[in-house]
Amino acid sequence: MRRFWLSLCMAAAVLIADAQSIVPSKQDIAAFFTTKTLVVLEDNPLSEFNAIIRDVMKQEWKITEYDFIQDKDFEKKRLDPQYSFIYLSKVTFENDKTDAEYRFLQLSLGGDYFRLNEMPDIASVPLAYYNVSEDRYDYKLGIILRFMQNHASLIREHPEIVSSNVFKHYNENTGIMKDKVFYLLKEELAPDVNTEARIKKIYPYKFRIVTEDEIEEAIRNRDPDVVFLHKVGPEGTKINARCYNVIIGAGDAIFYYFDYHKISDKNPDGFLASDFKNLVK
Repeated sequence: MRRFWLSLCMAAAVLIADAQSIVPSKQDIAAFFTTKTLVVLEDNPLSEFNAIIRDVMKQEWKITEYDFIQDKDFEKKRLDPQYSFIYLSKVTFENDKTDAEYRFLQLSLGGDYFRLNEMPDIASVPLAYYNVSEDRYDYKLGIILRFMQNHASLIREHPEIVSSNVFKHYNENTGIMKDKVFYLLKEELAPDVNTEARIKKIYPYKFRIVTEDEIEEAIRNRDPDVVFLHKVGPEGTKINARCYNVIIGAGDAIFYYFDYHKISDKNPDGFLASDFKNLVK
């Protein structure tokens, strides 16, 4: 993703990215495992991210040494190849007339790159539309960190899958999830598939319409029998652009499905009937 610093009102600083990821080379991937990972904390004193990321890094991060830095120190530190970085970024897409902004969690390599947009991305996961409340995703940060570590190990072992659309690889896992219970939030389902009866007409496997608390409990317990939907949509904001639908294993932190669609009257903000049909192909 091409990135550059932008000063924001309220004295906060955020990373702006567009949709083009910098695909890591085999050498980049190998180098990542020798780095110390620096987590970039936000300046915003009202952000829950700083407190939560400190806790979940301690609980979950095993793959490299790590530490924390303030975002004012990132510009200098990023030039050092001994470091990799975890940070929140604001992502926009070129040629998107809606000017929608998304919040991603990114894992990138440092190095002597003149421009920020030259830093290779090991993983970049959509969390939410930028103005959506943090509590829509903060309880998922730990499992997303686990996924990032799994993903880094996977692309080290199988560098041939690395591409600008590498997450599509995980759609090969849809067959495995048929033996698991699919947890869904009613408000994240498209209107034509927002009841058990409607879902059963097109999805013959186990599922439950649950609460956020039940998803959080499955994540906390690392329940090996549960997969859950991580949806990124406007959540009632006025901007309608992309809706990401990601299915994550609560126990193994594997992506079982990754797709997105452009939101329209025909394809609303939510998990669609066509997504269910993709799972049973």
